Amino acid sequence: MALVEVPQETSYPPLEEKKPFTEPASVLVTPCDPWPRPYYLENGLRRVAPYHYTYNTYCKERWRGRELLDIFSSEFRDRPLEYYKDAIERGSVVVNGKPVPSTSHVVKNGDVISHTLHRHEPPVTSLPISVLHEDDDMIVINKPSGVPVHPAGRYNFNSVVEIMRAERGHGFNPLPCNRLDRLTSGVMFIGKNAKAAEKLSMQITARTVRKEYIARVKGEFPDGEVVCDMPILQISPKLGLNRVRANGKAARTVFKKLAYYPPGSKEQNLSEETNADRSKKEGYTIVRCLPVTGRTHQLRVHLQFLGHPIANDPIYCNQRVWGTRLGFNDADASQDTDEDIITRLSRMGKSEVADAVAYHDEMVDEYNKKKAEKMSGELCEVCQTPLYTDPGEQELTLWLHSLRYEDAGGSWSYVSPLPAWALPPDGREGPTQVGTMDELVAAVKDENPEIA
Repeated sequence: MALVEVPQETSYPPLEEKKPFTEPASVLVTPCDPWPRPYYLENGLRRVAPYHYTYNTYCKERWRGRELLDIFSSEFRDRPLEYYKDAIERGSVVVNGKPVPSTSHVVKNGDVISHTLHRHEPPVTSLPISVLHEDDDMIVINKPSGVPVHPAGRYNFNSVVEIMRAERGHGFNPLPCNRLDRLTSGVMFIGKNAKAAEKLSMQITARTVRKEYIARVKGEFPDGEVVCDMPILQISPKLGLNRVRANGKAARTVFKKLAYYPPGSKEQNLSEETNADRSKKEGYTIVRCLPVTGRTHQLRVHLQFLGHPIANDPIYCNQRVWGTRLGFNDADASQDTDEDIITRLSRMGKSEVADAVAYHDEMVDEYNKKKAEKMSGELCEVCQTPLYTDPGEQELTLWLHSLRYEDAGGSWSYVSPLPAWALPPDGREGPTQVGTMDELVAAVKDENPEIA
């Protein structure tokens, strides 16, 4: 079969590229990874010197055809409208690397929006991240309370990941294997490589790793093993608020009293002045907690439902939000509707101290004004951002501690020391360490054999 040359058609015009590809404009990024990290220690706090940081984001579909100032005012509400208007006019907000002629500039598909701001991070405790164990694959740490694990929100360098990187070198890439809330302290696993981190994370997901927490709760907790099987529902994703509800996700926790300390000691009187109703000097209990499932705020919600919330919990032991019964035994929301709780909690914040109980005594009111982070009324000289006061103890500490992680098969176990708030107060006798988990596990081993 012979190949025949086909004559070229000359009657058709050459193809014209209607939308030729062009590289997006380069975006000027100010230095946002200072090394060494701009830490300094002062008054028991780890502080970060303010620094410039550039956020870059492509135009989202819902932004197309909208004015730039309108996007910032509706999508980024952590700063006042006047700030964003000024930032656009000064060129701190640019589109495709170039300042825009006005705040009414219309954003289109493919645009890159860059916002360079003067970042102010909240301080955290200056307590070190102590190492309980380290080998070639894993670091087991005792996380201080008040320090977030990952950079998020207003926290960046003041996070476990970045503090460890600052201590071990810029190339170190810590890989957290388990999650603890910012206010929760205790045992955490930091993988040195992806394979080790993935292996442990899979063990935890499979529930073959047993966890024990310790909490300090209001009142005298009952004797024996107490199993709470109440389901938990997230009633406000925006506020991260959860409560016991029949239509929630299944949740199970085993609790056991470690020690009860009736009122009377100097420390107890102090805790009552700040975290409990003066008319009910009921003492407090140190409680061991075995979460069988892993719902968000599970221990805090179950303890609240049982009538013994964590004594300094700014959310679940807050009479301004939950009323005098503090959500006790309210599975059907008959005492307070979800809407009531959400509305009350939404009012709490930087303008009103999120206290664990509302007092009307002048002396205590004065204490409350000083103890939690709130707007100071001052502005940053560089960027005019409203500044906060230093966080109080309540912003840095929750009486909930991740005490122990162990393999159900017995191949490994890591236990941290009891935190100071769980030890006997001065002049009182009580346990200074915790025994095995056998009694806690025995209470649920028939229903949950994987942890036995």
